[in-house]
Amino acid sequence: MDLWSVQVKSNSFLLRNSILEKPISRNLRNSAMAFEIRKSFSDSCKYRSVVVHATGKKNNGNSNSSSSGNSDKSKAGGDNLKGSNPESNASSDSSSQKSHRKPLDWREFRASLYIQEQAETIVSDTHKQDKASPRSKPLPLKWAHPISAPENGCLLVATEKLDGVRTFERTVVLLLRSGMQNPLEGPFGVVINRSLHKRMKHMNPTNIDLATTFADCCLHFGGPLESSMFLVKAREVTGLNGFEEVIPGVCFGSRNKLDAASALVKKGILGPQDFRFFVGYAGWQLDQLSDEIESGYWHVAACSANLVFGSTENSLPDSLWEETLQLMGGHYSELSRKPKQDL
Repeated sequence: MDLWSVQVKSNSFLLRNSILEKPISRNLRNSAMAFEIRKSFSDSCKYRSVVVHATGKKNNGNSNSSSSGNSDKSKAGGDNLKGSNPESNASSDSSSQKSHRKPLDWREFRASLYIQEQAETIVSDTHKQDKASPRSKPLPLKWAHPISAPENGCLLVATEKLDGVRTFERTVVLLLRSGMQNPLEGPFGVVINRSLHKRMKHMNPTNIDLATTFADCCLHFGGPLESSMFLVKAREVTGLNGFEEVIPGVCFGSRNKLDAASALVKKGILGPQDFRFFVGYAGWQLDQLSDEIESGYWHVAACSANLVFGSTENSLPDSLWEETLQLMGGHYSELSRKPKQDL
């Protein structure tokens, strides 16, 4: 049988998209060959590439004639690979556990590449090129990294230019829709780090579901525009019909979806702590948000669902602005420690 090993490594600054299949070595007698595939693509600020190294070597036992007896040995070896060898059993169990892990979606894959690149940069900056590159590590529960353009489910992190603008200073906005899919609809989202320090029951709601099922849920200021929305922590739950997914693990709904939200709680599918309620929302005209980003009013970042729903309480922390910038790393981390501008 053919045994293959594959190694994936990310690189940066390729000048164009390309796919290259390059033989590195070839040995016809032993049927061994190694080749390299390069695929580059443009992400937030620069071109990136994924390099896949693969080497293969044909099992000599399979290639020999059956009269030598090696064919039977090869078959026995094949049976051992199926589990008769205890060591192989352990390996199989380990592989089985890995196969049960949830596969990365494209946002998580992009974040994994970004984090690996940052780790490699640190190694390079400390003049330790002689050491092996850091191995790819599992993504942390909370992560954020900068991106060049807004997308559904990204974060808008207020810059120092919004200091003094009370509505938006030091805010983090979860962009529910980027406005790219529907040209007649502008971008909109909710501020996720400004609590009103009130619970639903303190507002004397007329809606029976808000007065009972969600009575102890905290309220947040979502933005200056009049409309109420809520976020849903979807977790591993499937079949949340009627709620629009923002990113994997986070959905949103509006007031007309409260009956469906209450039904999920009453059935035990979700709990009240899985909801975040917002008074008002933030919205922009089609090109207005792009102009504000170009003018330096917002940092744009991709993030994990656990950053949006990271708090164990039924409220989002006011410190989310600093935490997001620190997770973004680099000079963003330094910005999180700057005092507010006196305007």
